[in-house]
Amino acid sequence: MKTFDAVIIGAGPAGLTTAYMLAKAGRSVLVLEQDATYVGGISRTVNYKGFLFDIGGHRFFSKSKEVVDLWNEILPDDFIERPRLSRIFYRGQFYAYPLKAFEALRKLGPVQSALCLASFAYARAFPVKEPKTVHQWVRNQFGERLFSIFFKTYTEKVWGMSCDEISAEWAAQRIKGLDLSAAILDGLRRSLGRRKKGAVAKTLIESFRYPRRGPGMMWEACAEKIKKLGGHVVMDRRLKSLTRDEEHETWTVEVESAAGAIESYGAEHVVSSAPVRELVSALRPTALTLLHARELKYRDFLTVVLIGEGAKDLPDNWIYIHDPKVKVGRVQNFRAWSPEMIPDATSTCLGLEYFCFEGDGLWASADEDLIALARQEIGRIGLMDPAHIRDACVVRQKKAYPVYDESYAEHLAMIRKELALRYPGLHLVGRNGMHKYNNQDHAMMTGMLTAANIIAGETVYDVWQVNEDAEYGEAGASGAQEALKSLRLVPKKAA
Repeated sequence: MKTFDAVIIGAGPAGLTTAYMLAKAGRSVLVLEQDATYVGGISRTVNYKGFLFDIGGHRFFSKSKEVVDLWNEILPDDFIERPRLSRIFYRGQFYAYPLKAFEALRKLGPVQSALCLASFAYARAFPVKEPKTVHQWVRNQFGERLFSIFFKTYTEKVWGMSCDEISAEWAAQRIKGLDLSAAILDGLRRSLGRRKKGAVAKTLIESFRYPRRGPGMMWEACAEKIKKLGGHVVMDRRLKSLTRDEEHETWTVEVESAAGAIESYGAEHVVSSAPVRELVSALRPTALTLLHARELKYRDFLTVVLIGEGAKDLPDNWIYIHDPKVKVGRVQNFRAWSPEMIPDATSTCLGLEYFCFEGDGLWASADEDLIALARQEIGRIGLMDPAHIRDACVVRQKKAYPVYDESYAEHLAMIRKELALRYPGLHLVGRNGMHKYNNQDHAMMTGMLTAANIIAGETVYDVWQVNEDAEYGEAGASGAQEALKSLRLVPKKAA
């Protein structure tokens, strides 16, 4: 059985970042990826007949200098700067997102606008104390009426559950730094064509960097660099078991290929970006918190890609669909991400995103039925004439979003406690690995700090302290710099 300093489960941003940093430090690493074709996880780029598309949409923007420096190191010559433009489709009209104050007031009308402002004033005067749900949190920040117009329908499409069942922690994390006051001020500034100086909430950024051929370009380059450093990236491997040898303080990782072959690898450390539910189920000896892991939920989604001639030139990166009469939740416009995503100068390629649970009616539908649904709905929205669509395909994505229901935090806390006590040498990283709905810069920072811990031979940095802005929470930006010196990401003089 071949052994490594670290075996990494999953070749997404967190797993590949960990492997790259360890390989740079001279450690032997093996990355095991379930997908037979693509690295990058949900940040991969799919190629269909020369048309490239992003799974979920990934802007390369981070407040963390360390993450940005690593992007530049891995992919130094292939970034382009793209304008960020998103809109909301609501009651047959398009609204800029983030909101432009004058446009929103005009389209909502004076009566509706006045009611929204009154609702906001009431929510500020009588807030829900210690909000526990998304409904309560957004109501406090924006008022009940704006919650119902611009948050409720889309959020419930994404999660497949009521906003009264989703933890407020999700909203506080994903809409950090933004309330109606900030949105109005920012909307007034945008309406007057003025740019804000200094840092802004991620929700309000006006431009971002993007690999010219999609985010998968970053992770394909990272995988190649790992191999050149002596590491291994093996595709088409499904995790079967993780066995801890207490006597020798080592791990045995057992995986299965699509052909049914069983392989075993030894490691001092195991780094997992696999969904927590799957990881805990694979542990040997059996985890005492297995029942807690089985209670963790995930939201899946699928993208129906339509190729043809567009009804109009779309500047949007994506459009949020707040119309409850259609099932589609968001529409991506891949040319607006990068012109190189489209192999010719005239075609339009749109991705209609449908949020679902694996095994439900939408997920289990035949591809031709999903394509028929998407053709009908894109025509209803008015972004493309169904008669002009000449090709289409469907891409399914399992476990895209860890669900923040009312009990997930308790289950996760119990699992974390047991893993720390009973399974030394096991490290959790990334979105699904930590059951945290965060962006790829956060996932990368957890990988960087995990690599630093492995190199140090002890848990110096608590990866759970990485905040939503990919900063090491115990000491902010300076803490991240100190943590990453050992990985030579930050020059000594930068401290």
